[in-house]
Amino acid sequence: MNTEILGIVVMFVLTLLLSLPLGRYIAKVYGNERSFLDPVFNPIERLLFKLSGINPQKEQNWKQQLVVLLVINLIWFLLGMFILLNQSWLPLNPDHNPNQTPDQAFNTAISFLVNCNLQHYSGETGVSYFSQLYLMFLQFVTAATGMAAAAAVFYAFRKGTHQTLGNFYNAFVKSITRILLPISIIIGVILILNHTPMTFEGKQQMISLQGDTTYVSTGPVAAFVPIKHLGTNGGGFFGANSAHPFENVNYITNMTQMIAQMLIPFAMVFAFGQFINRRKLGWAIWCVMTLGFLILCIPNIITEMNGNPNITAMGVSPALGAMEGKEVRFGTPASAYWSIATTVISTGSVNSMHSSYMPLSGMNMLLAMMTNCFYGGCGVGILNYFVFIILAVFISGLMVGRTPEFLGKKIEAREMKIAMIVALLHPLLILAGTALAAALPAQTAATLANPGFHGFSEMLYEYTSSAANNGSGFEGLGDNTPWWNISTGFVLILSRYLPIIGPVAIAGILGAKKYIPESAGTLKTDTATFGFMVFAVIVIVAALSFFPALTLGPIAEYFGMG
Repeated sequence: MNTEILGIVVMFVLTLLLSLPLGRYIAKVYGNERSFLDPVFNPIERLLFKLSGINPQKEQNWKQQLVVLLVINLIWFLLGMFILLNQSWLPLNPDHNPNQTPDQAFNTAISFLVNCNLQHYSGETGVSYFSQLYLMFLQFVTAATGMAAAAAVFYAFRKGTHQTLGNFYNAFVKSITRILLPISIIIGVILILNHTPMTFEGKQQMISLQGDTTYVSTGPVAAFVPIKHLGTNGGGFFGANSAHPFENVNYITNMTQMIAQMLIPFAMVFAFGQFINRRKLGWAIWCVMTLGFLILCIPNIITEMNGNPNITAMGVSPALGAMEGKEVRFGTPASAYWSIATTVISTGSVNSMHSSYMPLSGMNMLLAMMTNCFYGGCGVGILNYFVFIILAVFISGLMVGRTPEFLGKKIEAREMKIAMIVALLHPLLILAGTALAAALPAQTAATLANPGFHGFSEMLYEYTSSAANNGSGFEGLGDNTPWWNISTGFVLILSRYLPIIGPVAIAGILGAKKYIPESAGTLKTDTATFGFMVFAVIVIVAALSFFPALTLGPIAEYFGMG
């Protein structure tokens, strides 16, 4: 077997093997069961709750949980705007980076607040170390927000009738102290041992091989990068993100970061099955997600390994694959694997330049974000998949002439309306945003480095990345303009909070309904048949909505290569 392919297989298998015990552990954390970290974090959590006057044992219904979630997110946004607009005089700014403009600060604060990290700036020059630390804080709390929302859904589907769904504060704090922080420390140690910078000094003077004097940016990179991936955030400390040699030093750090970004999305699926005591359902969900992932990932690996036929026709050997925009220290297969993992999971970090990929590879990255439910982000990935489960249960019920039920709860008109709104919101935001950008060339034409089909793909990718809370980009787009900052900012807001509000509301409504024990006529939702039904609904509702737009971008570009 090709050693590069073997490296990909090892990464995937290690992720799965690590996610199984982590999933069981997460289920224990949200179930308030004892864990080995209790002696360390119980005193800290008690102090936090005592100082804040919060009772973590007080049960909350779904409406109360959502109010708390939205209010604290608003506070974090306002604080982020203040820091970014005033970073020039705030501490920890040794390179004297200037304040961000209001529209850029709006986009940056919103982007990191919603776990997207769409960066319309370069980290070396766009933010100070103080701002980077606040953005790192947001990467912890936004990941924990999604995980706490998922925990509320977990509570709703425990056997029985539930008027309340636990306590948001309790699940939120434990997501940080018991899950995100300990694993981030382990990842940080691995990065430091592989010479990732960890300093608060400014630019370092360096003499190049040509004898020129240059200045190289460093910073507290080893602290920032772990939560960037573990929390499926993806924001780069440097403009080149994980293609930068300080952010991603070698193949070991590449594997570490790759496993880190897939770990919690895997584990949350198994945690759900463990929490509601339906492990077979957890495996069924994971298998459907994995099928979708492999359908997108394998073609990308093959296409990029085969190289660009136009360059091969010029007499250039394709042995290394399509290497434009890729790092030699990672190679083509590992870069292609990352390209789909980071878009499927909504991390959005890059270890190669997505705009340089072959057209159909770019299409698969877009499809990964357009479906937005194969693994997905921290917590919100399983929330997005949950919406499609509701749709599939309803359609299946109609097909067999039974009242639709999921885990002992009847699916009725109210829940279906919410699910459809959430499912259709995603394509609406992407397609409407792209249509406006194409219809207003005065605002967008000058920002496109590539005209024609690829230029359309750049615009489509920007709104897809925003709506999927991803953050990666086709970097030929000059996106730091008022148009892109403001328009994507509003897409970010709507695409983050409505897809959280919808599933939590559905779970709260269903949780309060009378529990119906399973019978011979109950639709089994942990079988391969139902799994394929969910997959078909995802393809029909999500992927096919975007086919006309894809034909104008990557598909047209592919046929224009000859």
